[in-house]
Amino acid sequence: MAAKQANDNNGRMERKAYEKELRKLQVELCHLQDWVKDKGARAIILFEGRDAAGKGGTIKALTERVSPRVFRVAALPAPSDRQKTQMFMQRYVERFPAAGEIVIFDRSWYNRAGVEYVMGFCGEEENRRFLTLCPQIEKYVVDAGILLIKIWLEVGQEEQEKRFSARIDDPLRQWKLSPMDLESYRRWYDYSRARDLMLEATDSAHAPWSIVRSDDKRRAQLNCISHILKLIPYKKVAHTRVKLPKRSNKNKYDDQATLKGKNFVVQRY
Repeated sequence: MAAKQANDNNGRMERKAYEKELRKLQVELCHLQDWVKDKGARAIILFEGRDAAGKGGTIKALTERVSPRVFRVAALPAPSDRQKTQMFMQRYVERFPAAGEIVIFDRSWYNRAGVEYVMGFCGEEENRRFLTLCPQIEKYVVDAGILLIKIWLEVGQEEQEKRFSARIDDPLRQWKLSPMDLESYRRWYDYSRARDLMLEATDSAHAPWSIVRSDDKRRAQLNCISHILKLIPYKKVAHTRVKLPKRSNKNKYDDQATLKGKNFVVQRY
């Protein structure tokens, strides 16, 4: 049964209720992390969605309490001239997990069916070929023993506009806006059609899409993490309780006196 959640004046989940539920899920993510290391499991979680759909915030909530050595985030930049001459999937495959790793793709090979297609960086035939081959490639990935989880964050038109407007006015978030973002905002319906083509062609039995409504960022993050935890068959790994050892007094000396006169940072706070 879902926990009772408090709402703010806008019907969004209140921060206090959100943080309480998030902590519970993050404890489970730590158990998942132990299990992944213990079993040598491999998993890929990829996040797709329109600009300002909440991918970054969801990934932050997912990873902020776990080890970056286990939960690796891959956010690939635009391909270099050399990478443009490679097989399309090549630069993504080299980021795939080894044993004991979960790789989170902040955007993925589905760029081909999204921004590249909508912005004209790949043509109709290239997009059609990608959509045809993608389920086959993902079948090889899954058959190799890698758990593949695909998340689409679905933000509404009005909410996206609010988030873009907030970025324009906030110096801490202006870096998130690029000319490409503004063009994607203008082409809302082109992206909708590209999304529909992508979901229709690549929502397979071996690698299905999971769609998360993300107008309420807090609920979206909780729903997304909870869903991911349900998809991975992890179990709590038993640990011997850690006890701090006694510090040795051998070679004891005043280790603070030796710092006298060194260049300490001024304590302004």
